[in-house]
Amino acid sequence: MQISARQEAAVLALFRIVTGLLFACHGAATLFDVLGGPQGGSVPAAGQWPGWWAAVIQLVGGTLVLLGVLTRPAALLCSGSMAYAYFVHHQSDGLWPLENGGEKAALFCWAFLLIAALGPGRWTVTRPLAHRASGRGTPRKEAVTTRDT
Repeated sequence: MQISARQEAAVLALFRIVTGLLFACHGAATLFDVLGGPQGGSVPAAGQWPGWWAAVIQLVGGTLVLLGVLTRPAALLCSGSMAYAYFVHHQSDGLWPLENGGEKAALFCWAFLLIAALGPGRWTVTRPLAHRASGRGTPRKEAVTTRDT
C-alpha cells in the first residue's frame, strides 16, 4: 500500500495528537485526581520525587506534543521520563514488560522517541502562525487574473 508524503504527515500528526492526549490525561489524573485518579494509588504531594514531577512532565509534555508546540524537545523529555519509569520502577520486577507491568512505559517511551525523531507531522498549533508570519497565509493579488475572450 502506497501513501503519499502528505498522507504520511497527516498520519504522523494523528499519532502525535493521540499519544500526547493520552499522556496528558495520565498527568492530569495523577495531579488532580480526575479521570479515574492516579494509577499509583494516591495523589503525590507537590514537589514529591518522582511521582509529582513525572505527572507534571506527563501533563505539560503531553499537552505540548498534542498541540505540536516544541514537539521534538517535549517528546524527547517524555520519552526519557518513560525510560526512567521503566528501568527504575518496572525492570526489577522481571525482564519483559509483560512480566513487570511496564508495557505502557515502554510503549510511551518508544512512541515519544519516534515523534522526537520524525517531528510533529502536518497539523500543529504553530503552523498557521508560521504561515501568517511568512505571508503564505494571505491570498495573493496576482493569483486573480482577468482573461480576454
